Amino acid sequence: MPARGFFSPRRGYQLVSRKSLSSEDESLDEIPLMLNSDEVYIMDENESLVQARRQRPYGQSRLSYWCNNFLDTCCKCCLRCCCRKKEYKARTIPLGLERMSEEKYPKNVVRNQKYSIITFLPKVLFEQFKFFLNLYFLIMASSQFIPEIRIGYLYTYWGPLCFVLFVTMCREAVDDIRRYRRDKEANSQKFKMFTNSGIQHAPSSGIKVGDLVFVEKDQRVPADMVLLRTTEKSGACFIRTDQLDGETDWKLRLAVQDTQRLPSNADLLDMHGQVYAEAPQKAIHSFVGTYRRMEVNGAEEPLNIENTLWANTVVASGTALGVVVYTGGESRSVMNTSQPKSKVGLLDLEINTLTKVLFSAVVALSIVMILLKGWGGPWYRYLFRFILLFSYIIPISLRVNLDMGKAVYSWLITRDKHIPGTVVRSTTIPEELGRISYLLTDKTGTLTQNEMVFKKLHLGTVAFTPETNDEVIAHLKTAYSSGTQTVTRQGTPVRRTVVTRIQEAVTALALCHNVTPVYEDKNEETAALQTEADMQSQQTVVYQASSPDEVALVKWTESVGLPLVQRDLNSMQLRAPSGALLSYQILDIFPFTSESKRMGIIVKDEDSGEIVFYLKGADMVMQSIVQYNDWLEEECGNLAREGLRTLVVARRILTADQYQDFQSRYHQAKMSVQDRNIKVQGVVESLERDMELLCMTGVEDRLQDNVRPTLEMLRNAGIKIWMLTGDKLETATCIAKSSKLVSRNQDIYTFKKVTGRTEAHLELNNLRRKQDNALVITGDSLQVCLEYYEHEFVELACQCPCVVVCRCSPTQKADIVKLLQVHSGRRTCAIGDGGNDVSMIQAANAGIGIVGKEGKQASMAADFSVNQFSYIGRLLMVHGRDSYKRSASLGQFVIHRGLIISTMQAVFCSVFYFASIALFPGFLMVGYSTIYTTWPVFSLVLDKDVTPETALMYPELYKDLTKGRSLSFKSFFLWVLISLYQGGIIMYGAFLLFEDEFIHVVAITFTSLILTELIMVAMTIRTWHYLMVVAELGSLAVYIASLVVLRNYFDPIFLGTWGFIWKVVVITCVSCIPLYIAKFLRKKFNPPVYAKLT
Repeated sequence: MPARGFFSPRRGYQLVSRKSLSSEDESLDEIPLMLNSDEVYIMDENESLVQARRQRPYGQSRLSYWCNNFLDTCCKCCLRCCCRKKEYKARTIPLGLERMSEEKYPKNVVRNQKYSIITFLPKVLFEQFKFFLNLYFLIMASSQFIPEIRIGYLYTYWGPLCFVLFVTMCREAVDDIRRYRRDKEANSQKFKMFTNSGIQHAPSSGIKVGDLVFVEKDQRVPADMVLLRTTEKSGACFIRTDQLDGETDWKLRLAVQDTQRLPSNADLLDMHGQVYAEAPQKAIHSFVGTYRRMEVNGAEEPLNIENTLWANTVVASGTALGVVVYTGGESRSVMNTSQPKSKVGLLDLEINTLTKVLFSAVVALSIVMILLKGWGGPWYRYLFRFILLFSYIIPISLRVNLDMGKAVYSWLITRDKHIPGTVVRSTTIPEELGRISYLLTDKTGTLTQNEMVFKKLHLGTVAFTPETNDEVIAHLKTAYSSGTQTVTRQGTPVRRTVVTRIQEAVTALALCHNVTPVYEDKNEETAALQTEADMQSQQTVVYQASSPDEVALVKWTESVGLPLVQRDLNSMQLRAPSGALLSYQILDIFPFTSESKRMGIIVKDEDSGEIVFYLKGADMVMQSIVQYNDWLEEECGNLAREGLRTLVVARRILTADQYQDFQSRYHQAKMSVQDRNIKVQGVVESLERDMELLCMTGVEDRLQDNVRPTLEMLRNAGIKIWMLTGDKLETATCIAKSSKLVSRNQDIYTFKKVTGRTEAHLELNNLRRKQDNALVITGDSLQVCLEYYEHEFVELACQCPCVVVCRCSPTQKADIVKLLQVHSGRRTCAIGDGGNDVSMIQAANAGIGIVGKEGKQASMAADFSVNQFSYIGRLLMVHGRDSYKRSASLGQFVIHRGLIISTMQAVFCSVFYFASIALFPGFLMVGYSTIYTTWPVFSLVLDKDVTPETALMYPELYKDLTKGRSLSFKSFFLWVLISLYQGGIIMYGAFLLFEDEFIHVVAITFTSLILTELIMVAMTIRTWHYLMVVAELGSLAVYIASLVVLRNYFDPIFLGTWGFIWKVVVITCVSCIPLYIAKFLRKKFNPPVYAKLT
């Protein structure tokens, strides 16, 4: 079968003949992969999943796309010429008696404002007039200054335009004033500075590089600092970083040991020292620096991330004293702050397209009028006057109504009692929630609770679960009973009993971590060694760590009788089942990183003097580190199939000479300024060889509440779900099954690991043969497939009912979102809870963040923030449906309101010899689109076609929304025909019943027009709300009152006659009753889908 019937070529692919490929590629083409027999597609290799090519946005014309690209290129060229990229330099900050260099650094000022007093007006006007609607009306209004083409009064054009701009400017001004106040509050916060004159108070904006600053408990760090001293004797200090990286756990920070050992803070001012800091950069989890003391026998220490306090973090314990190294725009928090691109909803693009069609209609209608009128005289002047007369076809109130509607939808979402805590952070795209075709979700913390529960300890030959904790407790009591000693094997191997193996495994879990016990109401007096037992028995302990997995393991060791009692910078204490305290000295810690996927610790038993290196990490990494065994790989797979997160624990006993040799090499690597991380990792890896495998643990991450019914609802709604996770393949597959992401009647196709074009070709052919199978693929295999067969893979994956991508990096998550947008043209929604999901959330058409265990970073960066995954069912099915349906009705009705009056104007001009004269006075034209019809039309934002209960019970109704039928060219032209019919009936009816004076025609036609609009609103409403009734009756009352007041526009004597009343009633009935009959017949013989449910 030829390929073109299935896949069509797209731009961005290089077409080559088969002869230009290698012999290997020729053999590949013997296996058809949906390609033409004479040609294949190859792509340039690229690290990114998405090829760097421009895509024309949906709904944008080619001319507009080319113009925008041209302007964008010109602006970038001007910026390159005028603005040089700032170069960041490393710096040396003096301490004590050393003198500060003359180099200038940025001021420590927080500024989140978009405007200044000078730039406010130009920027706001530019942002508004780049929209076609506003620019069009600016040209129309400006033309009224030319007397030859002026129609009516200036206020009829400038009034509505100025009102729109005024509302927008007020909104922008209020938002910017709020930002200014927040900035001012942050910049004026007082901090203690330590100077030669003593302690002085200075605002945050007055802090400079090289200043010594005190930061007290629960106080925000004002600038990036190196920690020199703390009130803790050990030099330790805890900070909270949730406003920087989104993580809610406390981080341990360490003071420079040499300055911490100084007798007092005043000695800092009398020393000769300096701190070297690398050039400012965005990386918030790394830092390279050195501390030197320029005196006899001066100390020299390496500085890393553990010695820093970044701006916007909060000190959680004690008081810290640090030296400022980066300020203002060079601080980590500011460098990582970027304004995300403004998202434009699909409905806004569709409305923009319709306005361009209307503009074309205005020009065409004006040309027709000129042709009928004749080309005599200044025809170009008459042409422009006709364009002005028909300009109401494009109503300036359209954008105002839609923006106000979005604000109402956002308010309704936040007020929904069924989804408490939901926050709308982007009020511009609530309609996008009703157009979603693909949902891309994280796993940990999104589908699961990110609450880890210890489930299994595996020793190779025996496994223990929480149900068999009593056996572990009994073995530990035996091991730690009086007279029993730990078996140390440094010479010949000794066969170990189960008791010994359990003791070694539990001890390793209790020691190999970064957990710190924090006791409530803990003070310095209760921190003494002799009060530790009483402290734990009388107070509640809270474990602080950077990973919930570690907390779960330490809690389990506590439950089996080996709790962590105390920990500081250099020591750790455990309590044995017998009650004795086991003291260990911490020699070195190697923290977990996403690159190494393991963490290690070297401890020394103070009783026996034994030095042990413990290491735990992911099974894929640890398999090459531990000694040969025949059970690790198999049991890891078994635990993963149970949905458990696995960790492998190993150890290596070191002699004193081995440790001294390692310590000297490790210190030398840490002092290196160039390639420090690589050298340090190399030294640590020298220890990670032939390690003794102790155990493997399994931790469960529980599913969130109502995840299964929510996923089933979304699947029934026609939304395809992709799960993107960094977890291993087996665990991701198990969660996909347990959460019912993969339904019972679906098979799972696991994409084999591929490393080249040949393997990718074969696997894609295998996938093509699997119909209705869920796809599970790793990030590496995905990268290979997209490198050679991007289009083919995406097309096949989009046919799968669901896709699971595991071992996926944050950048890959965002690239997958962009891939779906580019290849499918559908709307995507991304949901996550951690900082690693931010790029995916910002890349999607609608981003949803969950306030979870990993912090608020995803929630703050998202368009919508929810408290749990199950809320998105109601968010999409109910609020997404209502927002899209209401905005579609509102937009089309506002267009109808302009079309009907423009039709009346066209009829009027054609009857009166094509004279370019306005039908209604300027005041009535302004009143028609404001006080007379605004609130009834705007009340459509409260309309709904089905109840929330029905929308949730029948999620299949959501499928119709993705087709975009509520606002399409078909529905648009239907409203155009209605407008032409009603406008023609009103005008020709008035002329048919015309008697004496022209002012009577104005009264009859305008009154019929107002009544027709009010009746049409009532006919459009599907579910009445009391505010709709108030708007209808209120607008009618206002118009009746204006008939009495506006004597210059209406004849009060004529208004009181029966002739006026019956003519208005007849014209209004003829314009509305046929439409009502047609609507009734259509509903009777071709009802909408939701009508069949009620």
